[in-house]
Amino acid sequence: MIVTTTTVGPFAENTYLLRDEASGEAVYIDPGDEAGRLIAQLAETGSRLTAIWLTHAHIDHIGAIAAIRRVIDVPILLHPLDRALYDEGQEQADEFDLPPFDVPPPPDIALGEGDRLRVGSTTFDVVHVPGHAPGHVAFIGDGQIFGGDLLFAGSIGRTDLRYADAAQMTRSLARAATWDPALVVHPGHGPSTTIGREVATNGFLQGLVRPRATAGRR
Repeated sequence: MIVTTTTVGPFAENTYLLRDEASGEAVYIDPGDEAGRLIAQLAETGSRLTAIWLTHAHIDHIGAIAAIRRVIDVPILLHPLDRALYDEGQEQADEFDLPPFDVPPPPDIALGEGDRLRVGSTTFDVVHVPGHAPGHVAFIGDGQIFGGDLLFAGSIGRTDLRYADAAQMTRSLARAATWDPALVVHPGHGPSTTIGREVATNGFLQGLVRPRATAGRR
């Protein structure tokens, strides 16, 4: 699996191209802006795009979908609890004083907890981690997490936005803190990190990890 990160748009959002080298199959995760760059990247790499996976539907994660779909007819995968956000793209653009929004077609496939997705020979598990957005999901596979705006290096996604829920975010972060420390986290913004590094250093995760019992201790 080859992962290419392209940082796009005014919010410096990370769009991820996942490519299976053997089959040439590829998916985009959160194509947020600059569709021309993303389409050109497919041609440059010789990839065959098979789907668009969305961690959530904030405007900085969905802004290039419409233009990509006009060129390549692939399914859009989104958790149904984020459909309201998805349908409010223009309202989100107005809120941040952005140019008119290029409205994407409706999602084709509903994502849910426990789903398994494939890119070539690599399988990814879909994990529902609400808080930053109600339908926020992460994709976990091949020792990596594509976590959208759940967890950043040294920080977490905002919970003061429309439809966000701080209590749900706390529960999702507590769940993430139990994952394999070696997992590489590819976030929606900023540099990649690992679960272990964030559990050890990220103040937002402090107190969310229960200490492991020591054998023989009472």
